[in-house]
Amino acid sequence: MDEIYYSSAGEISRKIKSGAVSAKKIIYMTFERIERINPEINAFVSLRYDEAVEEAELIDEMIRKGEDPGPFCGVPVGVKDLEDVKGMVTTYGSVPFRNNLAKTDSIQVERLKRAGAIVVGKTNTPEFGYTGFTKNRLFGVTRNPWNMEKTPGGSSGGSGAAVCAGMVPIGTGSDAGGSIRIPACYCGCFGFKPTYGRIPIGPMNQPFMMRIWTPGPITRTVEDAAIYMDCVSGFHREDPDSLLIPEVNYQEAIKRPPSELRVAYSEDLGYARVQGEIREVVHQALKRFEDAGYRIDIWDGHLPDLGDDWLTIASCEIYSQIHSILDEWRTEIGRSLLESLERVRAMRFDELIKINKRRDELRRKVFEIFSKYDILLTPAMPTEPFNAKGPPPSEVDGHPIPLLGAVAFTYPFNLTGNPCAVVRAGLTPSGLPAGIQIVGPVLRDDMVFQLAKLFEEINPWNDRWPEL
Repeated sequence: MDEIYYSSAGEISRKIKSGAVSAKKIIYMTFERIERINPEINAFVSLRYDEAVEEAELIDEMIRKGEDPGPFCGVPVGVKDLEDVKGMVTTYGSVPFRNNLAKTDSIQVERLKRAGAIVVGKTNTPEFGYTGFTKNRLFGVTRNPWNMEKTPGGSSGGSGAAVCAGMVPIGTGSDAGGSIRIPACYCGCFGFKPTYGRIPIGPMNQPFMMRIWTPGPITRTVEDAAIYMDCVSGFHREDPDSLLIPEVNYQEAIKRPPSELRVAYSEDLGYARVQGEIREVVHQALKRFEDAGYRIDIWDGHLPDLGDDWLTIASCEIYSQIHSILDEWRTEIGRSLLESLERVRAMRFDELIKINKRRDELRRKVFEIFSKYDILLTPAMPTEPFNAKGPPPSEVDGHPIPLLGAVAFTYPFNLTGNPCAVVRAGLTPSGLPAGIQIVGPVLRDDMVFQLAKLFEEINPWNDRWPEL
């Protein structure tokens, strides 16, 4: 049964429905795996053992009665600790919230449970998801299963590490500047950031003002992410920005290979630097696309680099959530986060107006790309995973990069709202994953999925995982 640890969620669900294995057995095996492996990786920070076992027993009873518990029947799931699970503490990785007991499930968690998934615990995250590596004062450092000295990325680093290490087949994530895509790349998983509004946010205990933050999945297969999206997408009254259920069914969409796509590739978006080893792995992966009959044009245009603007917007987002406790708890909040929050508190309103004008210009530039092309490909991350304790790299191959240069390809598409996926392109000579980012037009999440599924078939990645 050891192979179950790296089975897909779809495979686990089908085995439970067929009676080949019970949901209760899967949950027992999951907790055994977490107990054995998690102490070194630190992906999970809290568990709900009794509740998970009870839910597994209910699912087994439904199976005996001939009922269908849903597409994620008995599948164990890890939930990022920025998201509520009823009866569990949501700490946001922050000391002031160490006793913040959730009274309800988030919309995303509620919908996953309704689909038969069983939440086994909460996964680690940096404080309020502020950094691209996973470390906080409450729970410490999360490590990359490929190399324990390296980071799994952030801010959904706990979910990425848990999926990569075979603890669970699915981890929930959220992405305001790359927080799904960074750990998906560094852990060699599949990560998907939907079009803004595709998955509702809520219940809305705090305001989300800047419209850059979206939930989404980290999985080991494209199919699992497609099932996930079919389960959690669609309008909810708690989130006025949420979109109607799309006409497309993602599970059906990935069965149809995309044809006659106009595909562009940018190695730098006009401003980024990429590590040589990453560039080589990505180029080899692009050849697989071309071998499959797709013409890839080089897009040599330039997007405006709004890294500093994104940082301000992201800080405004966090400030809007915790401004009321900032003075009381300032000594318990991480220094770099506190500095950013103090900076936006003192910011003039006309500065924000100028930032939003530049954001609109970025949207126009990206729209121009998609008036000519259907898909834009980029490297997912400029570098290999860096030290687990940080800081992020300040140079690439001897060339200095700005603060956001370490995540240069992700944050622009939070400012524009485009759907993006990350697939593993291969492994570097150091044995660490490198990824490709697939960017689609707004609302064409299905097209991104189709190309990701095609790449999974022509360049399989989910048959090789770290030995633990």
